[in-house]
Amino acid sequence: MFKHSVSPISLARSTWKHRELILQLTRKDVIGRYKGSLFGLAWSFMSPLFMLGIYTLFFTEVFHARWGGMGDGKGGYATALFAGLIMHTVFAESISRGSQLVTDNANYVTKVIFPLEILPWVSTLTALYHALVSLIVLALFSLVFTGHIASTFLLFPVVLLPLVLISTAAGWLLASLGVYVRDVGQMTSLIVLALLYTAPVFFPLESMKSSVQAVMRFNPLTLLIVEARKVLLAGQWPDWSALAIYTGLALIACWLAYGWFQRTRAGFIDVL
Repeated sequence: MFKHSVSPISLARSTWKHRELILQLTRKDVIGRYKGSLFGLAWSFMSPLFMLGIYTLFFTEVFHARWGGMGDGKGGYATALFAGLIMHTVFAESISRGSQLVTDNANYVTKVIFPLEILPWVSTLTALYHALVSLIVLALFSLVFTGHIASTFLLFPVVLLPLVLISTAAGWLLASLGVYVRDVGQMTSLIVLALLYTAPVFFPLESMKSSVQAVMRFNPLTLLIVEARKVLLAGQWPDWSALAIYTGLALIACWLAYGWFQRTRAGFIDVL
């Protein structure tokens, strides 16, 4: 039986070799999501714009919520909340779809020449597309309500890179598990909810007790959300050392998850 390589080199080589196919499938995935709708891709802009408007109205006008360090203006809390949600949504979308990546594309399993290992990349890049659209909305919103965009805004890719890596790693792991354990799909919805409420999305991390902060730091999104707000809204430099360590660990997670996927993919056709 043919054995698929699990080395880091094969991971990098496969990703680079099939980069055009990954981009084509991502484009197909994005367009297919809005196919047949009246406004088409415009929905990808209207949805985050609508959500940001709702956050601003209810949290600042109805609940009078304020976010320390983000100013006292109407948009302070809304932009801080929205920045956290952008990070959470990328990971949430990747793992939510991850458990069904192989089962929803069962026709690819029978095609020996099709590189199944690229499917998590497609899922992550699709989520990344929506995140970048939301980022544009956030930038415009900040410009309107504060009159400027943070000088460190362009450093956001540095924070986004480890998120892309861990999202793809989760995709490989869940895509494989989803074939053999169909309950994984139900479990991921609970994981997404848990990650949302144990990360500093709705409140600053500093506002919590030290004991609670210690627990929340185990959430893989906590550091990235804090660093995202620094560069997107506060105009502060990110914690380079923390991000470097996180990126290194994310690369290891990618390799391990990729190896797991490659080791278990031989049995996909028997189960499906």
